[in-house]
Amino acid sequence: MSEPTSKNITWHGANVTTEEREGALDQKGVVIWLTGLSASGKSTIARRVEQLLLERRVFTYVLDGDNLRMGLNKDLGFSPADRTENIRRVGAVAQLFADAGAVVLTAFISPYRADRDQARSVNTKGRFHEVFVATSLEACEARDPKGLYKKARAGTLPEFTGISAPYEEPLAAELKLVTEGRTVDECAREIVEHLASNGFIA
Repeated sequence: MSEPTSKNITWHGANVTTEEREGALDQKGVVIWLTGLSASGKSTIARRVEQLLLERRVFTYVLDGDNLRMGLNKDLGFSPADRTENIRRVGAVAQLFADAGAVVLTAFISPYRADRDQARSVNTKGRFHEVFVATSLEACEARDPKGLYKKARAGTLPEFTGISAPYEEPLAAELKLVTEGRTVDECAREIVEHLASNGFIA
């Protein structure tokens, strides 16, 4: 990880410990990092997980790719360098949420393994769980809710993941979520069960 540009800064520790935060919330902070192709179902599943967790009174929040590109990352495009910086920023924000005790769900294509590994590296060991939303390219292209695959096939949308830019599947994701032939609720409940079985929520 590169050093900060400014040298006139000092890290300030907290007076409240992680254990105290988690004790107050009765849960453990964790990053659930959903990765997969465009239209694989990442955002839809993340939003449903968020609803199910709130029903259980779990402190949770979704960081969505498109939403962050409208604010924090609005200066970034889709070149390889910009994709890397996009994920670096998201990884840092997700770490802050997890440190606050939240179950933070991220929904980003995040096509490069090295970028996902970097996001994992800034999070506390064991508190970053990669979820591979394993929807086939054919199924994603058939859905194409934003018409992006059609544009990519026509050559009007360059550097589109899965068509003209690569997607590197996770090699050892904590959870592989097969979506085809299953409902959103079934997929979302699998993530909730994963959180419970790993001791992050009651």
